[in-house]
Amino acid sequence: MTIEVRPLGVLCNLGCEYCYQDPQRQAGNIGKLYDVELMKQALAEENGAFTLFGGEPLLLPERDLEELWAWGLAHFGKNSVQTNGTLIGDAHIAMFRKYKVDVGISIDGPGEMNALRAAGSRAATSEATACTEAAIERLCREGLPPSVIVTLHRLNAQPGKLEAMNDWFRRLDGIGVRSARLHILESESPAIRESYGLTAEENVAAFRNFAKLEARLAHLRFDLFCEMEKLLLADDESVSCLWAACDPYTTRAVRGIEGHGERSNCGRTNKEGIEFIKAEPPRFERALALYFTEQQLGGCSGCRFFLMCKGQCPGTAIDGDWRNRSEHCEVWKALFEFIESRLVVSGQAPLSAQTVRTEIEEAMIAAWARGSNPSLKSFMEKKGCQASTPGVRARSGGWASLFRRSRGRRG
Repeated sequence: MTIEVRPLGVLCNLGCEYCYQDPQRQAGNIGKLYDVELMKQALAEENGAFTLFGGEPLLLPERDLEELWAWGLAHFGKNSVQTNGTLIGDAHIAMFRKYKVDVGISIDGPGEMNALRAAGSRAATSEATACTEAAIERLCREGLPPSVIVTLHRLNAQPGKLEAMNDWFRRLDGIGVRSARLHILESESPAIRESYGLTAEENVAAFRNFAKLEARLAHLRFDLFCEMEKLLLADDESVSCLWAACDPYTTRAVRGIEGHGERSNCGRTNKEGIEFIKAEPPRFERALALYFTEQQLGGCSGCRFFLMCKGQCPGTAIDGDWRNRSEHCEVWKALFEFIESRLVVSGQAPLSAQTVRTEIEEAMIAAWARGSNPSLKSFMEKKGCQASTPGVRARSGGWASLFRRSRGRRG
C-alpha cells in the first residue's frame, strides 16, 4: 500500500501535455489551502510511511516540507517524494539527507525527449528539463541517487529515438541511478494520444529494447520487467499496484491524504475530475466482471495471464470505462508471453503454463467474491506448488507473433 500526501492537490509548475490529472484541473481542483496538523493526524491514523505527491509537492514552503518530513522520520524512520525535479535546491538536498527522503523524479529523457513535460514556451521547457537533469546529477553526486519514472511516447520511444534513450540510461547507470519505471502514455485527451501515443507494436519494440539494454547495465534496473517475472512466478507480495485487483472508487493500493486530511484515491482512476470521498472497504467487482466477460466485449475471460494482470490499471481501461480491461492489453500480453518463454528456457515453470492455474483462478474468484484479496503466493504455498519446476513448456499463442514481428524489425 502507498500513502500519498497531496497538500496542494494537483497544483504543478509544469503543464505536461499528457497529464492524467488534467480532469481534476479542468474541474477546478487545483491549488488548495492545507493544514499540516490535520494531515499529520490523518497520517497517524493510516500508520504508514508516506510519499509527498502532487502535482508538484516541492511547491510547498520549505518550513512545511521540513515539518512533514521530520514527523515522518520520527514515526516511520523514512520519507519519500515524487517530483519533477525542477525546483530542487540546496535546502531540499539538505532535507533529503537529514530526513532520509527517497527521491523519485519524473522525466521522459534528455533535452527534447522531455518536451511534453512543458513549462510554457519552448525555451522555458528546455530550461526546466535542464534543471531536472542537473538535479539528478547532483543527487547522485551527493550520494542520494533518485529513481526515475519515464513515460514512453513518440518523442522518446519511436524506433529512431531508442538509441539516444539507451545512451541516456547508460549515463544514468554510470552516475548511480538504480531504478527506472517505464509507463505507457496515459492521457485523457484523444488528440494527445493520437499525436504522441505509440502503437502496440512500437510499445512492444521499445520495451524489448529496454529489456535487452538492462542486461548490459551495471546497476540500473527497470522494475517493470522484474515485477512481471515475479507475477509469473506467483511471487506477487511486493509488486506495484498496476497489477492489483483495483477498485477505482476506493483504490486499495493507493490511499491519498489531501490538504485537510481528507482521504482520496489514486488520481489515475479519476476520469471526471471529482474528488470522491474514499469508500470503505474496497471491493473486487471489476476483477470479477473481467474474469467472466469475453475478451471481444472488453473483458479478460480465457486469458492465461489474468491472475498476473487482472485487467491492469483501471486508469487505462478501454474507452476510459473502468469496467473494461486495459486498452494496452495487446502490449501486456506480448510482454508476459515474452517473459514467460524466457522463464521456461531457464528451467522455471511460470504459473501461466501450469495446469494448477485454473484451480488457483477459481480460488481467487471465490476470495474476491467474499471481499478478500489473498496473494498468489499464498495459494501456491497451500497447494505445495512451485513456479520453478523444470520441464514445463509454455503454450504459444497469437500474441507471440506481435513480439516476434517487433523483434524482427529491431534485430
